[in-house]
Amino acid sequence: MMSLAKRKTGEKVNWVTTILLILGCVTVFFPLYMAVIIAFKSPSEMTNNIAGALSFPEQWSLNNFREAMEVTDFWNSLGNSLLITGVTVILAVFIHSMAGYAIGRSMAKSKKYKFAYLYIVSGMFVPFAILMMPLVKQTAQLGIANRFGVIVLYVVFFMPMNLLLYAGYLKNIPLALEEAAHIDGATTWKTYWTIIFPIMKPMHATVAVLTALGTWNDVMTPLVILSGTGHNTLPLAQLNFQTQFGTNYNLAFASYLLALLPILIFYIICQKQILNGVVNGAVK
Repeated sequence: MMSLAKRKTGEKVNWVTTILLILGCVTVFFPLYMAVIIAFKSPSEMTNNIAGALSFPEQWSLNNFREAMEVTDFWNSLGNSLLITGVTVILAVFIHSMAGYAIGRSMAKSKKYKFAYLYIVSGMFVPFAILMMPLVKQTAQLGIANRFGVIVLYVVFFMPMNLLLYAGYLKNIPLALEEAAHIDGATTWKTYWTIIFPIMKPMHATVAVLTALGTWNDVMTPLVILSGTGHNTLPLAQLNFQTQFGTNYNLAFASYLLALLPILIFYIICQKQILNGVVNGAVK
């Protein structure tokens, strides 16, 4: 009887899991399908009825993509996005991993490091809207209301989350490795770069992807810092499709797909390391 009850419970769980997976797939793929369909349609094919909106284009054309690239000054905007995202990711991996190592290994020994950890991590709960106006004024006064200033802000903004991940991941690395290295005469600096840093490769990939996604898709920071400098990022340039009287959805979705490709390629390259990094970094 117990075996039969367990089997029925297992079948029920499987059905629930299957239904949730189907709903999840529909939730993800339907907006993507609409984006692709609308990007290839001409404005004359856009109708108010659902059947017309879901139908395939009468003629597949790349005109929307070409026009979207002209409107957004695509190559210049792409270069700015790649520069800001790439430098931010590199600095985040190196700076945040070192901070995570220094604080994570010292929290158990000193209350000062524990306080520093809690203080930095608490930054995740501060809304950007509260910081926006002071940051605009401060960056202008310091003369960094430019791409350099945006990179500095991103490195600071992502530090709380990345420090949390690195400190959690370090708990899976035994101290015996560092103690053995110190016995062999290695300094703390050499121990970190030759032993700890390579071991944290899965977390590096996780931090890189999460930081890149947040930086690449962000609109508010470039909007308030780079406004008037002529250095638009892709999300900022895409605001050109939204006017007071409406939105050109055909060009907008074409531009969104173009902006999606670089970060999608980056994610595919790093995806093998991400799951392992997230699971191990979630240790309490």
